[in-house]
Amino acid sequence: MSKRYSIAEARENFTTMVNEAEKGERVELTRRGQPVAVLMSLAEYGQLAEGKRSFWESYQDYLRRHPPADPSGIDIGDAFEGVRDPSPGRDFSW
Repeated sequence: MSKRYSIAEARENFTTMVNEAEKGERVELTRRGQPVAVLMSLAEYGQLAEGKRSFWESYQDYLRRHPPADPSGIDIGDAFEGVRDPSPGRDFSW
């Protein structure tokens, strides 16, 4: 949740606002009750400024961090055992 300060309050509470931003909180600055600016930590700004990666780059990064399981050790019969209800179901007639 972000904290809000008017520009007049910001002049008096600048140090407090910077400390809040360093802790990871977003600090919103308002003029006449309308948001006009945001103060955030340098780390959060760095993440936003990097820009978006392509889906393929993100997917490759995901695979490096979470390699897929080796499927050769999986027995398909065991993997799906008990998944389907063996009962014949309900009676149905037209």
